[in-house]
Amino acid sequence: MTYVVTENCIQCKYTDCVDVCPVDCFREGPNFLVIDPDECIDCTLCVAECPAEAIFAEDDVPEDQLHCTALNAELAAGWKPIIERKDPLPDADEWNGKPGKLDLLER
Repeated sequence: MTYVVTENCIQCKYTDCVDVCPVDCFREGPNFLVIDPDECIDCTLCVAECPAEAIFAEDDVPEDQLHCTALNAELAAGWKPIIERKDPLPDADEWNGKPGKLDLLER
């Protein structure tokens, strides 16, 4: 089982999760992070660190976010690894918790 970043990360991109990942499985896009399912070792450390509560175990992804499992795998294949914490997007706190952000995803 791997972990999955869901839509609530879009437009926020907090990187607290990156800081605790022992295997550097996060990949970075312009306004979203994903987890490379081939690199994730299921350590659970990232879940508690995510201020947006956007990371779930693959078996626990909310039903309305199930598409994010395939999305993480797809985007991880082309995005570069992020291995250290960065500042979140400037208006991250305003976007945190807003539903329906998939249309805002920048690839």
